[in-house]
Amino acid sequence: MVYAVGPAVVLKLGGSLAETQRLPVIAEIVTRARYPVVVVPGGGMLADGVRTAQRDLKITDALAHRLALLSMHQMGLVIASRHPRFETVETLAGIAGALVNGAVPVWLPYELQSADDTIPADWTTTSDALAARLAERMGCGQVALVKSCPIPHGATLEWVRENDVADPVFSAIVERSRLKYELYGPGDDARLERRLQCQGTIAT
Repeated sequence: MVYAVGPAVVLKLGGSLAETQRLPVIAEIVTRARYPVVVVPGGGMLADGVRTAQRDLKITDALAHRLALLSMHQMGLVIASRHPRFETVETLAGIAGALVNGAVPVWLPYELQSADDTIPADWTTTSDALAARLAERMGCGQVALVKSCPIPHGATLEWVRENDVADPVFSAIVERSRLKYELYGPGDDARLERRLQCQGTIAT
């Protein structure tokens, strides 16, 4: 089901941004956005804890997937705490309402994604794929990933796959839904700000 919310870009903020101390800078850029933007949090160190728990407790991939969704939920709360313009949301209707009110929705994915059988419930699906899936479900057609690794401008999906920059499910969703996509590395903060100020374009 596609829930049309109008023009917007789904922006995934990698959990590793918190570990590199880049998160406050990116969060400030996002709160100044003039273009509608929906934030998808990565799990970062919290998701790493789930990997450790899976190994030590011998839990299934399906359960680990659900726990990883909760790690994204927790990181979303961290991001939302950084500025009053951020608003945590869990549903497509909540996203639409936040955008109408001029807020920047921070998506907490558990409610929508825990029962989504269109993507694998294992470690082949990361927050990158969930961001693409959200863009697909919203019908907004645009997804962007903010990464901690260097990204060449205009990186193709082939480059993304070859360099393991995003999970394979991300590429599959982008291709099947013909999403426009963009990736931003450590040196791309100014370009990201221009994009969110409606001064840039997102790749096809």
